[in-house]
Order: sequence, then C-alpha cells, then structure tokens
Amino acid sequence: MTDSNHKIRIKDIALLAGVSEGTVDRVLHNRGDVSVKSREAVTKVLEEMNYSPNLFARSLASKKNFRFVCLIPSYQPGEYWESVDKGFNQAAQEFLHHNIIIEKKFFNQFDNQSFVTVTEEVLQDLPDAVILSPIFRNESIWFIEKLQETETPFSFIDSLIEDMTYNTYYGQNSFQSGYIAAKMLLSSMSEGSQIVIIRTKRKGSVSNQTLSRNKGFFQFVDDNKLQDKVQIISVEFSSNDEAGNLEILRGIFENNQNIKALITFNSKVYRLAAHLDTLGKMNLRLIGYDLLDENVKYLKMGTINLLFAQRPDKQAYLSVRDMCRKLIFRQEINRINYVPIDILMKENIEDYLRFNENN
Repeated sequence: MTDSNHKIRIKDIALLAGVSEGTVDRVLHNRGDVSVKSREAVTKVLEEMNYSPNLFARSLASKKNFRFVCLIPSYQPGEYWESVDKGFNQAAQEFLHHNIIIEKKFFNQFDNQSFVTVTEEVLQDLPDAVILSPIFRNESIWFIEKLQETETPFSFIDSLIEDMTYNTYYGQNSFQSGYIAAKMLLSSMSEGSQIVIIRTKRKGSVSNQTLSRNKGFFQFVDDNKLQDKVQIISVEFSSNDEAGNLEILRGIFENNQNIKALITFNSKVYRLAAHLDTLGKMNLRLIGYDLLDENVKYLKMGTINLLFAQRPDKQAYLSVRDMCRKLIFRQEINRINYVPIDILMKENIEDYLRFNENN
C-alpha cells in the first residue's frame, strides 16, 4: 500500500468488505483458500482506496464527528431489544476511530406518544443520520417526512415501511415469516381445529412488524383455502397485567373446546407459555419469535414448539456499518437486507446457541 494509506488496518478493510480479518490477510498475501465472492469484495475495497488514496486517511484525520441517532424501544434485561442495543454498542466501539458517535434514544413500544416525544427531540437537534425501528407506522411516516425535508439520511431496522427513501433495511422479511409460521402451524391441522392468535395491546397504534407478520399468516390461510377448515380466535393481551392475561386465556379455553395451537407475533411468547403451564395445557402447539432467555427456557422444556430468530445484534451493527459506508466512504450499499429466518426447536437450539461464526 502507498504511504498515504499507512493508517489503513486489516480490520478496516475487513469491515468495509464485510469479511473476516483472516480473509483479508489471505487475499493480501495470496495464500490459503478464499471464495471468489470474498476475494472480489476485498479487491473492490482495495481498488477504491487506490483510486482515492486519501479517502480513508481523511476520515481518520477529520475533526468532524458523525452523530448517528438510533431510536429503539426501552427494554428490561434479557428482552429482545437488549440484543439490538448490544449491536449498536459494538458498532460504536469499532467505528469510533472514524469519529462515529452513536446516540441512542429509547421509547415505550406500547405507547405511540412516547415515540412521538422522542422523535420531536431528535428533530430539535438533527443528527447526521438516523437509524430507527418504525414500530408505530403512522407516527414513523410523519417523522420520516420531517427527516426528508431536512435531507437527513435514515435507515430502518427490525421492520420496514415500503415506499420510503431509506438508506438500508436490516431485518426479517416479516410478511414471509408470518407466512412460514402459518405453514408450519396449520399444514397438519385437522378440520375444525381452533387456533389462537395473541397480540399485545398498544396505546395508539398496532406494531408495524406485527401487522406484516399477521398479513403473511392470513395470506397462507387464503392461499390454501383454510378459512372453513380452521377457526382463528384473536385475543388481545395487556402489556403489563399478567394476572389479567391469565384470566383472559382461561376464559378462552372454557368457551372453546377444540383449541390445538397458539401463536403470537411478538417476542414475549414466554408469557403465553407460562400461562399454559399454569392452566395445565401442555399438549398444544405454540409458536413465537426471538431468542429471549425465557423463550429459550420454555423451548427446551417443550412448552414452546418453534421459535423464529432474526439476529438482532447483527441488524444493529450492520445498519451502522452501512451508514458509514454510504456517508463517509461514498460506497454503494444494498438497500434491502433480509436476515435469515432461523427456525429453532428443542432439538437444535443448543447447537445454535453454541455456534460462534467468528471462530
């Protein structure tokens, strides 16, 4: 490399190319096996640096700080959004030498006014970029329109609002995950079976992601003409009254004698699992989302049959990485990035949890 690139580290090249440091080292020294895709990614980064030899050094030496504001729900230890927060923390640490400052704003995911209040604060002191989870669809659209007026770039994480000029989206294909959930839940159901769908009450608006998963679920029902074969029972839980939720569920079972399965499209399926244990309903199929510690516990016990996972920490980290690529290095990035829909059960959860892809 030229002297003008003396500050570039293998770690920096790896980040930009989206590969491991070991892969970069093998490409640089032309040794070992490297896939064609990885080699092309590294070569592309190296070529861009050669064509603009001061680009990387300039970002390191610049006195400008790039402030990225990340809007996500507040959480309790062990909940889904803790993993997202950890991903942002990792990105903040790794991109610090590029003068990236990560500022996190938290809102109550069950209260749309909490989200509005936080977005108004952001608009009062505009950052260089915004990464947000658009849980409340209408309120998010209002906020995005304000960002567009000021030409503030933004990216989506966890759920997506189409027809917006966002930089990137990292998250599950929510519609497709709902479709797959229905396929796995309903394909072997006998005629006359009752299926309970649990959603959590939110103040002011339904979760954007929940809506998308729900649409995917019912698309499978429509595609396979199951409307007359199974009965769908929709139930609304409180976000903070588990005693009341238990009584709601007890009433559902008392009034419906052929319930075969239950599903919830949010990450707190463990609440449902705990209530089924209390009610002695252990022979039902139960599906939920995300690898919360409590969810995993009930999956291992067999109360939960399937969990859909979506790598939330990587969503956060990669959103920051791509915002850096776009704003600082002027690189092309993929706009839509669907993370794998990982389907986990009692038999494969241990291997999934133990595996470290960085080894």
